[in-house]
Amino acid sequence: MTILALCLIAMLSYAAAYDPLDPTGNITIKWDIMSWTEDGYVAAVSINNLQLYRQIGPPGWQLGWTWAGKEIIWSMVGAQTTEEGDCSNFKLNIPHCCKKSPTVIDLLPNAPYTQQFTNCCKGGVIPSLGQNPNASLAQFQVSVGQAGTSVYAVVLPKAFTLLGPGPGYTCGPAKIVPSTIFFAKDHRRKTQALMTWNVTCTYSKFLARKYPPCCVSYSAFYNETITSCPSCACGCEHVTDCVKSDSKLLKTAGIHTPTKDNTPLLQCTRHMCPIRVHWHVKVNYVDYWRVKISITNFNYRMNYTQWTLVIQHPNMNNITQVFSFEYNPVSPYKSINDTGMFYGMKYYNEMLMEAGEYGSLPSEILMQKDPNTFTFRQGWAFPRKVYFNGDECMLPPPDSYPYMPNSVHKGSVSGLATVCSLAVVFLTLTMRVAHI
Repeated sequence: MTILALCLIAMLSYAAAYDPLDPTGNITIKWDIMSWTEDGYVAAVSINNLQLYRQIGPPGWQLGWTWAGKEIIWSMVGAQTTEEGDCSNFKLNIPHCCKKSPTVIDLLPNAPYTQQFTNCCKGGVIPSLGQNPNASLAQFQVSVGQAGTSVYAVVLPKAFTLLGPGPGYTCGPAKIVPSTIFFAKDHRRKTQALMTWNVTCTYSKFLARKYPPCCVSYSAFYNETITSCPSCACGCEHVTDCVKSDSKLLKTAGIHTPTKDNTPLLQCTRHMCPIRVHWHVKVNYVDYWRVKISITNFNYRMNYTQWTLVIQHPNMNNITQVFSFEYNPVSPYKSINDTGMFYGMKYYNEMLMEAGEYGSLPSEILMQKDPNTFTFRQGWAFPRKVYFNGDECMLPPPDSYPYMPNSVHKGSVSGLATVCSLAVVFLTLTMRVAHI
């Protein structure tokens, strides 16, 4: 029974971390030992975001682990630990960190040049692979002491943790893999790391938060009704400390400054979500139809840098034009192309500002109709799934979607036409009888 229970827990954990729109997405942490020292080694550590649409936003990643022995960190380039720890045993050269379980964070963009390393110093922000594949990694260098000085003596760190920036990631054990190959700039010579190990971290929305962080509302040109986000869609935990949009409290100095634990300051709404995505069916042409998308921020303490929006809809395979947003298709299953990722244009709208006058980003999508599938009936024109920054948003219940004008009207017209036709036939026959 114990073995069965353990297997069930393992299967449930795997299912929780599985994302059907990004089945192979993960964050891989790679350690490459580049050289040996008198009492340890120097390693280049890479954090590779291999997720198609889930980025690591402000205040950035935090990487932790536990040393297997009495290792210490002599120095770091491109990152730093949050604490030095107890280094009282060292008198001359004081290590950078003596903690058994260090926590490492990225440096800020204005870090001194002598402290920078390749792909470092972005404040911990790592774009998604689908958004910016050339920048979807972070790197730093660490010099480890009181450790093994050969591939046979090195003991791998354990109990890796990753915050990105909050909870949600679960990291597996470190595994030795073939050494990384490096090419010279002219590609005429290649070298390799002395030793390499990988750590794979997967994301689970159930570990990340209790409630979804966003919701979706709908409207359409053919119906005056606006389908709002469900009530308390993101939980009503902050309903007692929310503020109204016209509150004088918003003019208080420092009220918009983010807190260390990222506690939001939400605008009082019915849904109590930090983010709302609105989908409006705007225009119906002969061969095309047009949708307006609006992303609204209701958090007065958060700017969303390099945000992403993922939408699943059967007509995403026929997108003709996207206005003011960048677009990439998301098709993990090559035979199915019903999902698209949208994100901001560089230097234009890549940042979603805090709640208020500038806390909304609009865009429009023009899609070509497929005569075999296109319809405005039964909610077909609305998304099946919506994700913001990799987290799934709560949709309204299907029975509340804006509906087409009642089909009974069409039936009534048809019935009236039938009655009129019968009346004409009856009058014609009557006239013929009278004529005879």
